[in-house]
Amino acid sequence: MALNDGWPYQTVVGEDTALPAAAWLAARFPHSTVAEWSRRCDAGEVSVDGQPLPPGHVLRRGDRVTWARPPWDEPAVPMTYRVCQEDDSLVVVDKPSGLPTLPAGGYLTHTLLHLLRQRWPTASPVHRLGRYTSGLVVVALTPHAGAALSAAWRTQQVEKEYLALASGRLSGDHVEVTVPIGPVPHPRLGSVHAASPEGRPARSTVDVVAHSPTFTLCRVRIPTGRPHQIRIHLAALGHPLVGDPLYGPGGVPQPGSLALPGDGGYWLHAARVAFAHPSTGARLECVAPCPAEWDAMMGYA
Repeated sequence: MALNDGWPYQTVVGEDTALPAAAWLAARFPHSTVAEWSRRCDAGEVSVDGQPLPPGHVLRRGDRVTWARPPWDEPAVPMTYRVCQEDDSLVVVDKPSGLPTLPAGGYLTHTLLHLLRQRWPTASPVHRLGRYTSGLVVVALTPHAGAALSAAWRTQQVEKEYLALASGRLSGDHVEVTVPIGPVPHPRLGSVHAASPEGRPARSTVDVVAHSPTFTLCRVRIPTGRPHQIRIHLAALGHPLVGDPLYGPGGVPQPGSLALPGDGGYWLHAARVAFAHPSTGARLECVAPCPAEWDAMMGYA
């Protein structure tokens, strides 16, 4: 645990409301109760347009609300990364499992973004990996590189290849998965992304690399990039990622599970990425070896 410097969270009220401020904040940010927001308002932590916000004040459209969150202890995470590629436009780094890519929830300084900006102040990840997904993250260093790389991601001009440890023994050596992905009900969050007939199109190409008695090491390529796509698609095949606390057979949340998408335990590694360099147009390919602990897991060590 380490105490950070706190952070000002800001939001703009989108429409007029008859709710007292504390009730509006609890509805907008349900991670805290009305009583907790009232306490923060009374403590002077919450302001509207720069002025202290009383908990009973009625907010209006356009009000700018700021919560000056006091410093808090962040959970310990791996605070390392490996540089795979670096030039004036971008860097590509190999992120360890357990390190969040971007600030969220209880993480602010214990993130890849914070570590990167200590070395490259303009660093901006073009995409994100789940906290417990290890592997390659592409980071823009200039606005031009960021715009070009973001466009390449949107138009499926980036080759993305992952290693995934799936439960059980996949039959055959190659399979294409095209199960749509969209929101489904979740008891804690309201909804999460999962396999859904009403979801958006998604495609994954799965190739078997090796088998152990109870696991299958797969190479997965994803032309599309839906949230949690690999976890959902392998679960839809009936082979959820080893240790996945959320997704079960069918690619949907396991019945009765209160697990969240960000909970750990699964085995997924972003192993290769290839794209046109935003400045030169030359093809750039980066590879991150499978983490050593996977060998032991598969029984190779």
